[in-house]
Amino acid sequence: MSKPLGIGVIGSGRIGTLRARLASQHPCVDFLAISDQDISQAKKLAELSEADYYSTNNEEIIGHPQVNAVFVSTPENHHVAPIIKALELGKPVLVEKPLAMNLQDADRILKVLQETNGSLHIGYSRRFKECYLRAKEQMLHQRLGKIVGGTARVYNSRSQAFSILKRDPHATPVVDVLTYYVDLMCWLLEDQCYPVEIVARGQSGIFKAAGFGADDVTWAIITFSDGAVINLGISYALPATYPTLGQSDRLELLGLEGTMIIDDDHMDHILFSDRGIPHAYVPDHAVNMAFLGSNTAGDWACGDFWGSLGNETRSWLDQLVTGKKTVHCTPIQARKNLETTLAIEKAVATGQSVRLPL
Repeated sequence: MSKPLGIGVIGSGRIGTLRARLASQHPCVDFLAISDQDISQAKKLAELSEADYYSTNNEEIIGHPQVNAVFVSTPENHHVAPIIKALELGKPVLVEKPLAMNLQDADRILKVLQETNGSLHIGYSRRFKECYLRAKEQMLHQRLGKIVGGTARVYNSRSQAFSILKRDPHATPVVDVLTYYVDLMCWLLEDQCYPVEIVARGQSGIFKAAGFGADDVTWAIITFSDGAVINLGISYALPATYPTLGQSDRLELLGLEGTMIIDDDHMDHILFSDRGIPHAYVPDHAVNMAFLGSNTAGDWACGDFWGSLGNETRSWLDQLVTGKKTVHCTPIQARKNLETTLAIEKAVATGQSVRLPL
């Protein structure tokens, strides 16, 4: 069998490491290259994933003649340059969410995408979790009828929030995490129905006391263009020893002809250990009790990676080879997600309702 894919992974953090290891196992990947500004990190991941080449120079990896597709897994505020470089070279890109940290940068990316007629997908991996794929299938069959309302909320511990904020102080729980649930709701309700007005409130304390501009709790009411009213909430400030290893969430949809409730809190599989359980996202942190299955990306088990990020990565690599349509978030959808989360933060800051578009 031919192996037509040469993959460049830009960024060797937690997600970049998973992307690289999954790519190295894919039957159509023949060449793998790693980039990270820390040469020791790049070398470490290259050895772990048995990559063919590594560097501290993003452009060198993106422009490598054997690289024909690129994962951009840098910190959130460093997405723009490698995306644009890859698109200009005609190489497909899968970038982690959010697309960018502001609308100006998002629009720069969309402009280059249009000019190059390139291929860009955004890593909203919650779409690839089985419970949400099942939900989407029911929505395609219109089994709930017209959606009139819904709610989603997500909890996590402050240990993970501090890890994210230290990486990028602008990657607040709203912009960096609640964006998943903005995306899910917009995806489930379909693109012809979109957010038009937002009312939101936040409560601050823990993160702002530590010097970060993030609220501990945020609740938002989003009105969609067809009149549906959706409530979204997030708290990433639960105690550091709270048992979740990632996102513990619940989503509900109310339709004129039915309702759908997705309990994704993971309280059905609990592990307690006096030896401690390592946290997948925060390497130096451990808990004694854990909700197994709550790791947002998925889990390593029996020598392979299982879960939403694995599904998403393999689906993108398969699509590059076969052309098969996937459920990845599109650039237009990703921009709408970004605009909506920025509007939520604006509504919290001003105490006023915010109309979209911004």
